[in-house]
Amino acid sequence: MYSKDEAKLLRKEFWIVFARRCEIVPELRHKKKKWVLYDTGLSGIDLKFDVTRNEAIVMIEINSRLENRRLEIFETMQKYRILLEAGFAEPLIWDFCYTRESGQEVCRIYKSLPNVDFHRQNQWPDIFNFLIDNMLILENNLMEIKDGLEAELY
Repeated sequence: MYSKDEAKLLRKEFWIVFARRCEIVPELRHKKKKWVLYDTGLSGIDLKFDVTRNEAIVMIEINSRLENRRLEIFETMQKYRILLEAGFAEPLIWDFCYTRESGQEVCRIYKSLPNVDFHRQNQWPDIFNFLIDNMLILENNLMEIKDGLEAELY
């Protein structure tokens, strides 16, 4: 078991090693910025990574503070479900009401790798591969439908 400070350092090391691993990915090698993440160009829509003691997740998070707006974006994205899920072996998980630890409600569209623990460094290669492979697909799919989303939402 790690102390709070040790866990914080381990998390920091995880993301540093992950960034190094991303540098050798051919699809990312020539990009100035490796991942879109918060710079989707769509207000209230972010791409995110998350790792915990139980799972690794790549997600689209709809985080508008206004519930009606959040749900409107989520419903609009459902129209593009086939395009968003293209390239994935299994359907994405669509959660219209996820509550963060902070208490903020968001909508999430995600893919999860269960039964992994970022505290176990021997699992890092599998976690890194999952994060990279799935975020490449999710990011590309979101950017493919970006113009359509902008036209309907903004």
